[in-house]
Amino acid sequence: MADAEKPEEGAEAAEGGAPKSKKKLIIIIAAAAVLLLGGGGAYFFLFAGHGEDAHQAEAAKEVKPPNFVEVPEIMVNLAGTPGERVQYLKAKVVLEVKDEKLAEQIKPNMPRITDLFQTYLRELRSGDLNGSVGMFRMKEELTRRVNMAIAPAQVSAVLFKEVLVQ
Repeated sequence: MADAEKPEEGAEAAEGGAPKSKKKLIIIIAAAAVLLLGGGGAYFFLFAGHGEDAHQAEAAKEVKPPNFVEVPEIMVNLAGTPGERVQYLKAKVVLEVKDEKLAEQIKPNMPRITDLFQTYLRELRSGDLNGSVGMFRMKEELTRRVNMAIAPAQVSAVLFKEVLVQ
């Protein structure tokens, strides 16, 4: 009987040893996969983005800074009802253009631009300029008018250096 039990013990040992080696094999494969995925992720986050930085630096070099054209200071009286106190608007305006060539094209048209600005500003009432909405509307209208005056060229923006309502 003892001899009969020994082969069974050997079979159990062989069966018991196989699951342990399968577990070890699975753990080793999982660890290797984690290391490969971790290494790939680290490479992606640390080294893969450097080409884009160089491309962005080249694009930044290509972008030219804007040029600015000064408009002469404008002072107008605002529209009001008869008998109401007269109010004045004083504005210093700068035109933002894309390049120096366009700035040189605008300078001969400056009297026309100043006239358009004064005509529009004299129509305003002090209530039209209240708050940021009023300033935004005035900026958009002045941009539209200057673009009409210098068409087909276009101004990027009208910028206020100073606006005073008295």
